[in-house]
Amino acid sequence: MIYALIGFLIMLGVLVGIGINQPRGTSIKMWCYGYLAISIIFDILVVLALLNQYAWLTETLLGLSAGAATGLAIHVVHHIAEENEHNEKTEAKKEKASIFGF
Repeated sequence: MIYALIGFLIMLGVLVGIGINQPRGTSIKMWCYGYLAISIIFDILVVLALLNQYAWLTETLLGLSAGAATGLAIHVVHHIAEENEHNEKTEAKKEKASIFGF
């Protein structure tokens, strides 16, 4: 359980550090490479845990997965909020338009 909690905190910390919704101190390209590197490292660790049956690594990976899922949830909520704002603006424009669309 401790390894899972540590993995969760590590992953969430890394994602917050590089920026969940937008890059922090780097370009979009480097931000995407950061996310790609996290994914590849995670995949390698999963293979190692499965091949060697390391219980501590499996528990840590479980926590890392939970941290990544939480980061993804925060990212998705951000996009939902943006979409809601966009839809409200669109609806306001439709209400003001006359029958001819002006």
